[in-house]
Amino acid sequence: MPESSLEKAEICSLEPLVPDIEELDVLAPTERRGFWLAHRMNQGRWKRLMTFFQRHVGSLWIYLATYNLMEVHGLENFEAADPGRPVLLVANHRSFFDMYTVSSILFRKTHRPLQLYFPVRAKFFYDRLSGWMVNFVMGWFSMYPPFFREAGEVEKREFDKYSLRRLVQLCSQDGPNVIGFHPEGKRNLKGGPYDFLPAQPGVGKVIYSARPQVVPVFIAGLGNDLPKQILGNWRGGEPVRILFGEPIDLAEFYLKADKLRTHKEIADHLMLKISELGELDRSGREDRTDLAYREKV
Repeated sequence: MPESSLEKAEICSLEPLVPDIEELDVLAPTERRGFWLAHRMNQGRWKRLMTFFQRHVGSLWIYLATYNLMEVHGLENFEAADPGRPVLLVANHRSFFDMYTVSSILFRKTHRPLQLYFPVRAKFFYDRLSGWMVNFVMGWFSMYPPFFREAGEVEKREFDKYSLRRLVQLCSQDGPNVIGFHPEGKRNLKGGPYDFLPAQPGVGKVIYSARPQVVPVFIAGLGNDLPKQILGNWRGGEPVRILFGEPIDLAEFYLKADKLRTHKEIADHLMLKISELGELDRSGREDRTDLAYREKV
């Protein structure tokens, strides 16, 4: 069987993919143990248990930290997605807490079954015990699969070949998988909420290979200072706005060749849809500000 056909057969398998020995060998012992722990927690009964805690514990503390500030729009667009097929949420990225907050909304405001996965940069979360604990306490091990794409650690990117295959598998399997992804690849710490980093082609490759349902999300109002974020909920911090867009039709891209250019075009199209949601948020805030000014006058 050709290598490409064998890879497709593995991805279509119901059994969770595992890395090859060569891919594991590039990781340090702590990284390997961290991976196997998270891998186990994202299967079978363990995954169902972690999802239970996400729904009833994790989403609660996020709610308590944001309920006075939270504004959610377009959630019906997510609810309209087929619950029997995986959904890939693509969102802008400015805060550590972006996807945590989105997950809290999904658990509290929707009634469909959910199994959450958030691909993550492995640095910190997989290379030290404290990172394992943060993944457990904050994400219930949903920060998975890990990607080792750090500068100066080129050899560890060999493992990323596995993580990409695993991510494609999660986005291909029938069922309640919901995968959160940031096309920008990292947090944008410059500019305002309507400024974005260039989209990375990796998400385009995943989508081209897996063909999941894709729902865009725009997030604004969250910071990276957790104590300040929590205090702002009672002292009048910036509103936290989450806008869900309609599922993105990507059929035109699937007619093109499976190559880097196509993957980048898909990723750029996703960021365009996210930016359109950002413009809706911007115009809505301007309208509210103008209304408040006129009422005051």
